[in-house]
Amino acid sequence: MVAYIRERLVFKLIVTVGLTLLLSISTWAYFNIESQKKKLMEEIMEGTDRLTTTIKLGTHYAMMLNSRDEINQIINNIAKQKEIKNIRIYNKNGEIKFSNQPSELDDKTNIRNEACSICHKTDPPQTQLGLMERTRIFTSPEGYRRLGIISPICNEPGCSTDACHVHPEGTKILGALDVVVSLRKKDQEILLAEKGIIGLAVIVFMLTSAIIFIIVLRFVNRPVRHLIEGTRHIAGGEYGYHVEVTQADEMGQLAVAIHQMGKDIGKKQEELNKQRDEYQTLFECAPCMITLQDRDLKLVKYNHEFAKRFDPKLGDYCYKAYKWLEKKCENCPVEKTFADGKPHTGETSGINKDGTAAHWIFNTSPIFNAQGEIIAAMEMSLDITHRKLLEEKLEKSEKKYYDIFNNIPNPVFVLDFETLDILDCNDSVFADYGFHKDEIINTSFLELFAEDDKIQYVEKLRYSRILNQIRHRGKGKILFVNIRISPSDYSGKKVLLITTSDITKRLEAEQQLIHASKMATLGEMASGVAHELNQPLSVIKTTTSFFIRKIDKSEKVDEETFSFMLKKADKNVDRAANIINHMRQFSRKSELTLEKIRLNDVIRSAFDVFSQQLKIRGIEVIWDIQDNLPEIMADPGRLEQVFINLLLNARDAIEEKFSLQADAGEEKKIILKTWTENNTVMAEVKDTGIGFSKEIDNKLFEPFFTTKKVGKGTGLGLSISYGIVNECTGTIRAVSHGSEGASFIVSFPTAGGQK
Repeated sequence: MVAYIRERLVFKLIVTVGLTLLLSISTWAYFNIESQKKKLMEEIMEGTDRLTTTIKLGTHYAMMLNSRDEINQIINNIAKQKEIKNIRIYNKNGEIKFSNQPSELDDKTNIRNEACSICHKTDPPQTQLGLMERTRIFTSPEGYRRLGIISPICNEPGCSTDACHVHPEGTKILGALDVVVSLRKKDQEILLAEKGIIGLAVIVFMLTSAIIFIIVLRFVNRPVRHLIEGTRHIAGGEYGYHVEVTQADEMGQLAVAIHQMGKDIGKKQEELNKQRDEYQTLFECAPCMITLQDRDLKLVKYNHEFAKRFDPKLGDYCYKAYKWLEKKCENCPVEKTFADGKPHTGETSGINKDGTAAHWIFNTSPIFNAQGEIIAAMEMSLDITHRKLLEEKLEKSEKKYYDIFNNIPNPVFVLDFETLDILDCNDSVFADYGFHKDEIINTSFLELFAEDDKIQYVEKLRYSRILNQIRHRGKGKILFVNIRISPSDYSGKKVLLITTSDITKRLEAEQQLIHASKMATLGEMASGVAHELNQPLSVIKTTTSFFIRKIDKSEKVDEETFSFMLKKADKNVDRAANIINHMRQFSRKSELTLEKIRLNDVIRSAFDVFSQQLKIRGIEVIWDIQDNLPEIMADPGRLEQVFINLLLNARDAIEEKFSLQADAGEEKKIILKTWTENNTVMAEVKDTGIGFSKEIDNKLFEPFFTTKKVGKGTGLGLSISYGIVNECTGTIRAVSHGSEGASFIVSFPTAGGQK
């Protein structure tokens, strides 16, 4: 019970406050009593001193007259006051000359004792003393205190000159007046005052303690009990319990805080319960196998997935539960986790409860208690059986596709996207280029290009998909290839897959075919070329004949005529030479070389070779040419062959139409037109010939397809023209106008608009 009371907050508060209050009141009472006693004693001493002075003044006249009876009468009268016990007058030798006690008269006292010692404690005696030094308090035989004040009687001039009794003038002190008063009544008053103060202190202490007790009990103890009760309810799970404290002070605020704390704890507990349920659900429903194992490798806990797979029991050894082993694994990750307190991961295999093989990856982690000790290890395993099978299949597939990669008949390069270095290549590179893998890997793919071509193909390799007729350098040889480019990933890097096709032999065959087509065209143009040459030769012949006749007749030719005739002959010689050079250039073999050209110049060059043929056949050529056409990238020699082929076809279509319909009623016309449209240069060759039907529209550019009679055409002209236009990055299409003829429209991107 005592221990219970000592542990109560109210008891501690009351004792602490009570002791503090008791100490404060006791200190106040002590100093108050001492102050009152001091003040009272000072008043008594001052009163006694005044009485002494009064006696001295009262006896002064009698002393001057040396009237001993009057002095005695005065002393006795004054001594009749109740508080006064003794009045004595001492001479300088210590003899009592006057006293209210007759028995003391003429008694001689020792000046070193009693009252005399105050002045005679020094030699010579002191003459000037304060009140406190002249005052003495002593106990009477009756047991109560008395107060004595001694006052010196000084020598005055009247005393030294008076005739009655002469004192030497040098004597300062004649004697002393000693007055003793009783302190019994004053001590009783002081005792009564002390008791009053102490009683008041006790009453104040008790009253204050009672008030504090009531206040603490009402405003501290009772609210604290309610708060304790509330916290117990909250601790018991009643998080919404309302603490019954209606005070508006700190206790009320504390009650509100505890109530709010309960609500907050309730919310947190609800969240914790929810999280616990969620984690339990996650633990049970996780799609991987989770176990908790102790240091003996025994199963402490496991989830549903693990139980479904292996049908274990709590306390089973882990190696027996899902590996069907009789002893632990040689390299046990759980043991490592217990040893070093770190996670471990790896891959292992086991057997399902149905006997099928299983593969999984695992991760172990330590579980610590509050003291930081490892109490268990968690092992999480993820089934990778399907992935393992896929890896085996992938490995076989990779081997298969690697074999395919190496056995593709075309060279295949893997290039770094940024540097264009060769990261890998197949075995066909050696067959086409003559380089072994170790010779070409980690070198730049640009090394296969001619020096002049390297810079222009850097961006084209990164952002184009097809590059046609590219000249490459092999080991000791030059070859032409078509390049196919595909962005891809290779070992986590952005790469380009480059496939090249060797078209060197095809180009040679095409070159021969184009040359054969040129020869066939020249054969068809033979009569026109002969007529073209005949005109300048006729002029030359006429000029030479003129000069021969003049020479034979010895006739003189004037200088003007001579100069005119020679200039005419010279001009026609140049014309014949140009025709022959043009035909020589047209007929020679040439490699495809793209350069900036003007399309109008190519059309005019083709027409110059062919103009006389058209004129002989009465075909009118109408020019609708746009001046200042933008330049295009093309091979001028091959592009000229395209327009010659189109002019030949137009000529033949017109002649065929007019041979079948002599009264066609239309003029023989070929319209040559050029224009620009959206960064594209367009050219059209339109005729008023027989045209073609829509059924053969998609066959016109096929090799060996012709609408001409047998022996009139090879069927290669449009096919070769189609190939040449494509090589020059252009397009060609045919448009039928029914019985009014046909058009062939060629278009090329401008040199500035090419990608």
